[in-house]
Amino acid sequence: MEGPMVFQNVVLNLFMSLLFFSSTITTAIAALPKQQELDRISALPGQPPVTFSQFSGYITVNKQHGRALFYWLTEATSFPEKKPLVLWLNGGPGCSSVAYGASEEIGPFRINRTGLSLYLNKYSWNREANILFLESPAGVGFSYTNTSSDLNDSGDKRTAQDALAFLIRWMSRFPQYKHREFYIAGESYAGHYVPQLAKKIVEYNKALLRPIFNLKGFIVGNAVTDSYYDNIGTVTYWWSHSMISDTSYRSILKNCNFKGVQSSQQCDDTVSYAVNNELGNIDQYSIYTPSCIALHNNTMRSIRLKNTLLHRRISGYDPCIENYAEKYYNRPEVQKAMHANVTRIPYKWTACSDVLIKSWNDSEFSMLPTYKKLIAAGLRIWVFSGDTDAVVPVTATRFSLNHLNLTVKTRWYPWYAGDQVGGWTEVYNGLTFASVRGAGHEVPLFQPKRAFILFKSFLTGKELPKSYS
Repeated sequence: MEGPMVFQNVVLNLFMSLLFFSSTITTAIAALPKQQELDRISALPGQPPVTFSQFSGYITVNKQHGRALFYWLTEATSFPEKKPLVLWLNGGPGCSSVAYGASEEIGPFRINRTGLSLYLNKYSWNREANILFLESPAGVGFSYTNTSSDLNDSGDKRTAQDALAFLIRWMSRFPQYKHREFYIAGESYAGHYVPQLAKKIVEYNKALLRPIFNLKGFIVGNAVTDSYYDNIGTVTYWWSHSMISDTSYRSILKNCNFKGVQSSQQCDDTVSYAVNNELGNIDQYSIYTPSCIALHNNTMRSIRLKNTLLHRRISGYDPCIENYAEKYYNRPEVQKAMHANVTRIPYKWTACSDVLIKSWNDSEFSMLPTYKKLIAAGLRIWVFSGDTDAVVPVTATRFSLNHLNLTVKTRWYPWYAGDQVGGWTEVYNGLTFASVRGAGHEVPLFQPKRAFILFKSFLTGKELPKSYS
């Protein structure tokens, strides 16, 4: 009888273990929605009524240094469970996706001049997808680090690594998005962030039997791509749009070795002369629209512009609307509603961090090799360019992409938004390029309808409209 009794005890112990394991799993699953609920935004101050859900909060990406990144998720306006997830990143390096992407470009709300209330964006991208805005790296917006030296040695590599850590941990908090169709989008210096993160995800997925990321592709606008071709393209844009003289154009090309890391004094002097004496007091991010006359903005824009050509420190667009964001997101009741600034950061929330912009540690010279790897990996890749931006202009993007030497699939043609030409496009094997007519650096800010059509076409993988619609 000893044998059967032992067997029964073993079975009983196994059953109890399974029951305990099942209970543990059930408890863990039950805890996940609770963590989501802690991040749920019931309503933002001054917000109009909406039908979609919003969540925001922090994900710790490095416990040792105390680095935590702030996110804001605006779910799709209809059937969010069936819509893809899109991560949006702004550039700088050092500029906020909450300030720009969410509040000026593709987010569901716009901020009124008083900074006290919000109104709806008719062409919000969350009509087509669940949009996840990330303030990255630590030190940008509400994202923070408890290690002050982190602010002085940020760079491309750590930004990509922290963004991957964020996504892995965010997916644990929002498991319904695991295996969901996933895309990355961004603009400006996110021309580095987006493909670098995509490469990290592709490499991460290869190491797993069942990857949690169903990465389908990425889309970037007015994107910093290759230091040499971007610089040549920028000077060419200035000259071709009558912004600088023939003399300055020839002098810059003669004295500036854009293939080198360090610029010469002759190059610095030549560029500084053109910037200070020939360009005039216009908005470089949108050359045909009025510039903000606020002294602070003009001063900051001047500082950023001087760094632009020689060092590719590309900041976000800087019109007066940026001031409205700084009013709104510094309000205590707004921060409370968004679960932001929980550690009481000892500085004001700003659209861009000048500390990060000035002390960026590492920056890849060219993203073209990364593009080649991601094209080979089969990702859907779209690059678009607003054609009135003089900071990362359309000529810079075209010069860079031309050196991928891709085969043309669909030749250059005008695409349409309604009965108007929305821009021009060419489709290659592995990549689609599109210009957006009349748009500045922040394409969805200046041409929201055209940007929305562009985004919808990207998500569906269809070519842009060739005729009136």
